[in-house]
Amino acid sequence: MWSVWRLGVLALVLGMLEVSSVQGQNATTGPKVLCYYDGSNALREGLGKVTVSDIELALPFCTHLMYGYAGVNAETYRLRSLNEDLDLDSGKSHFRAVTTLKRRYPGLKVFLSVGNYRDLGEEKPFEKYLTLLESGGSRTAFVNSAYSLLKTYEFDGLDLAWQFPQTKPKRIRGWTGKVWHGFKKLFTGDSVLDPKADEHREEFTALVRDLKNAFLHDKFQLGYTQLPHVNQTIFLDIPLLKDNIDYVNVAAYDQQTPERNPKEGDYTAPIYEPTERVVGNNVDDKVKAWHSQGTPLDKIVVGIATYGRGWRLVGDSGITGVPPIPADGPSPAGPYTNVPGFYSFGEVSAKLPNPGNANLKGAEYPLRKINDPTKRFGPYAFRIPDENDEHGIWLSYEDPESAGNKAAYVKAKGLGGISINDLGLDDFRGTCSGDKFPILRAAKYRL
Repeated sequence: MWSVWRLGVLALVLGMLEVSSVQGQNATTGPKVLCYYDGSNALREGLGKVTVSDIELALPFCTHLMYGYAGVNAETYRLRSLNEDLDLDSGKSHFRAVTTLKRRYPGLKVFLSVGNYRDLGEEKPFEKYLTLLESGGSRTAFVNSAYSLLKTYEFDGLDLAWQFPQTKPKRIRGWTGKVWHGFKKLFTGDSVLDPKADEHREEFTALVRDLKNAFLHDKFQLGYTQLPHVNQTIFLDIPLLKDNIDYVNVAAYDQQTPERNPKEGDYTAPIYEPTERVVGNNVDDKVKAWHSQGTPLDKIVVGIATYGRGWRLVGDSGITGVPPIPADGPSPAGPYTNVPGFYSFGEVSAKLPNPGNANLKGAEYPLRKINDPTKRFGPYAFRIPDENDEHGIWLSYEDPESAGNKAAYVKAKGLGGISINDLGLDDFRGTCSGDKFPILRAAKYRL
């Protein structure tokens, strides 16, 4: 009896050590789960406010906390906080608040993310990101300031969500439309996205190399996030970049948005290309673009959005809801994010059928949800307009099931992991089903 008891205790201890070992190693040896948190969400009012304390319940599911966003000073080209009163020690010290989370979550790495279309203020905000590349002196200023910020605030690495010019939106065309468009291009030609693209591609490679060398002594890590609609064949020398970055985060969402495509609603983040769509606007094609040029599969991370994109439907949109669907710009803003055509997952779920909206009418009438049995494109929901041509909406979004499908794709392909953008847009209050961070949880479990 005594020996049986001792064997039971020994098994329990070994089991605890194994779990502890996995938790301590998951940031370096297992699939990555990069969890983005936009610190500016802490400045919102009401139920849309997301503080550092609010995201703590998500951290056991994350290997990396990616704090955003830093930006570039247009005059000095130094890396800078976009809100010094919020981030720096001279203000509310958000930088320090997120990096000290490592004490409570020992396996967690905390990165600082720069760019990601948050560094606005100019007519073409990406221009300073390109101008910075053109001078060795400005690249050095950026590298030195990045090192200083990481060192001062105890970050573990830098995420380059670098702003390059976005490719122009293309309409979805059938066969005859493609032929006519190709014929017109013989006379009009293609517009040039960046006249200095070749130079900028070489200079960005040099910047990444300089950052990697500067970070070696302190073992800071360096990652790159390919933002939506950044053409890798124009701006990225993948064979030279891949060895100097610890991961590439493929942000293959926002492939269709009501801002870029106001007249046509469609899937925003399909895993594979739907029939007769713009080539390349899907997860699988972006992954292949990196792997085909030598990037190891375990360095490729797939982004999962925790929000939806909505279009306004009109009489010409029809009644089926099947995309691509004629539309008329973005749908009305949600109550918390307050951006037309943009909804957190909590706002999305409130629009779907639930006991609270079953008897509502007009703009509050629940949307009809269409699931994706193919697991290739994601769900959508819609409400056809009424007799006054009002209250029509078409919505493409991620939910726990589709996020799990993306994680299953990552696992099946042997990729490096997933990123969640953004923790503050997942259902962090648990209002949808009672579970907090349901999209993150579902994706993590499928990994």
